Amino acid sequence: MEILDGRKLSKTLKEEIKEEVSAIVAQGHRPPHLSAVLVGNNPASEAYMGNKVKSCDMVGFDSKLIRRVEDISQDELLEIVSQLNNDDRVDGFIVQLPLPEHIDDEAVLLAIDPAKDVDGFHPYNFGCMAQGMDCFLPATPLGIITMLERYKVETSGKNVVVIGRSNIVGTPMSILLSRKSPSGNATVTLAHSRTKNLKEICLRADIIISALGKPFFITHDMVKEGVVVIDVGINRIDDLSRKSGTRLVGDVDFEKVAPKSSFITPVPGGVGPMTVASLMMNTLKAFKRKFDYTYNK
Repeated sequence: MEILDGRKLSKTLKEEIKEEVSAIVAQGHRPPHLSAVLVGNNPASEAYMGNKVKSCDMVGFDSKLIRRVEDISQDELLEIVSQLNNDDRVDGFIVQLPLPEHIDDEAVLLAIDPAKDVDGFHPYNFGCMAQGMDCFLPATPLGIITMLERYKVETSGKNVVVIGRSNIVGTPMSILLSRKSPSGNATVTLAHSRTKNLKEICLRADIIISALGKPFFITHDMVKEGVVVIDVGINRIDDLSRKSGTRLVGDVDFEKVAPKSSFITPVPGGVGPMTVASLMMNTLKAFKRKFDYTYNK
């Protein structure tokens, strides 16, 4: 059993990006710039945004965090999006989800210029992904694909079960793994809340990707020997042994599933850090597209 160490790999990726940014600046260009919009004070969003800002500093990006109160109007938020779309100094930006209930998430995401959509959520980028065209891939799926590639996990001809059909993780993962590419060519089953006989389906899987959001949902009797397990779930449960009184766990019963696995991601420290690294990768890509920049070591 080998741990797919997202922390270690994300650090390596950021070092590679930092080297490239240093070369860009040395040639007289400005560094890439990532902006982010945070509405309200959701604790999870605050923590995630903090990691993004630190990562920008680490790789040498310019960055800007735009904070707004929770009761911001939709028109005001759309105006911020418009300003970022038209700011030539901004190569990419994100609007952190979830947004307050009175804001139409879809309207905001549709307003983002696809050329700056480094989260990869705009329908234009999603459509290009589905057709195998060059685009910004959603950050979490991009992180998972990169992890599989760097750890040389074979996907071609494998049976893959993706659990969860969101447009952020599950659906794009099913597309990426099934398309004709070095990290694809798999036979993919997209399972969800209406799927019957899920245990039997999982037992046939060579690779399981769980993005369900239910702690310990994947148990040892649902997986076969040698399975590859990618746990996207981040669930906070009570744990009185911790000072905080809680701890983070995934969708997978790690302690019992890991011994049967050939590769497995931990929670925390698996997919999460790769999502942030992928955002850095997409921002660098946006910069290089804009200036038609090619990096040669």
